[in-house]
Amino acid sequence: MLTPSERHMRAKLAAHTSWANTENRTARTANGRKAAENKFLAEAGGDPVKAESLRKAFYARLALKSAQTRRRRAGGAA
Repeated sequence: MLTPSERHMRAKLAAHTSWANTENRTARTANGRKAAENKFLAEAGGDPVKAESLRKAFYARLALKSAQTRRRRAGGAA
């Protein structure tokens, strides 16, 4: 039985090995990128300008949450 830390290390090893063996990274991620694009376009009702704004808002929200988490883990003020 592996500890959570060991499972994490094993998964990390597998991911790095998999990417090391990937010849065409762009092709490997194409389906995911297309799905994300379609998700924002669907949310925007087919309007590509609105979809771009939704995409930017999504990633800005992620950046904010990341910064807050880093600050919290560092013991900084809220």
